[in-house]
Amino acid sequence: MEFLVVGAGSLGSLLGGLLAREHEVTLVGRDPHVAAVRESGLTVEGAVETLVHPDARTEPPAGRFDCALVTTKAFDTAAAARDLADTGTTLDAALSLSNGLGNEATLADALGDCAVLAGTCTYGATTPAPGVVRCTGVGEVVLGARAGGPSTTADRVGTAFTEAGIETTVAADMPRRLWEKLAVNAGINAPTALARVENGALLDGPGNAVGRRAAREVARIARAEGVDLSEAAATDAVERVAAATAANTSSMQQDVLAERRTEVDAILGTALERADTHGLTGPTLRTLAELLRAWERARGLR
Repeated sequence: MEFLVVGAGSLGSLLGGLLAREHEVTLVGRDPHVAAVRESGLTVEGAVETLVHPDARTEPPAGRFDCALVTTKAFDTAAAARDLADTGTTLDAALSLSNGLGNEATLADALGDCAVLAGTCTYGATTPAPGVVRCTGVGEVVLGARAGGPSTTADRVGTAFTEAGIETTVAADMPRRLWEKLAVNAGINAPTALARVENGALLDGPGNAVGRRAAREVARIARAEGVDLSEAAATDAVERVAAATAANTSSMQQDVLAERRTEVDAILGTALERADTHGLTGPTLRTLAELLRAWERARGLR
């Protein structure tokens, strides 16, 4: 298959690099990373090691691709969708792996007849230098039809991922999977970013209590939205991911350490907006969101 990876930062570069072992891949990202990949290839190190030579650009190219893999920050999804539409890129499918809810609808609104898939990913990645991506933990990509149910397009994309050695599941319950991922992000990303601790610190002690409360609140909101996500399933997912990625620095903590804008609005803000429509409270989510937004405001990031 021919893949276009839009948002080739850490996660996009890792998945694009792994896909490039078996497929044609074009990375769309920023210099100096893109320039380094074009000159010397992309080095994948850490839990997976390989050297590949995908095409690399700073703008989406015109032309036809089987699938666009969108791995931007959630707040950049709309811009990525516009770029894809404006540059004349023709796509059979697009797969969103961004955090939060609503990214798939944003892509579908801009991309017309393109089949838009939903997905989640628990692979860990960092970019220690231009042209290099480090896999900090092998996880899993889960993808499927954004509204749930079977999808021949999802089957095809999932097969291509598996052929490239990426741990992949094609799921028929993506709405529930997206809410479960939201619970994981709320229960891990926000507490680790504020406490400046690695994911494993949430497995016991006060961090565990905060993460579990945040996940339970997300589960209650999900059920109000008609999604079958129990509080036990949400908290189990938080602890499972925290254990599997114990040594990892969460993406939100990476943003805080680099003094970049976080995805607080896409993760916590989205959950709270949905809670408000159902008359629900989310005191832990609201506290985490307010603290992160205060940190952003103090640094001129909002």
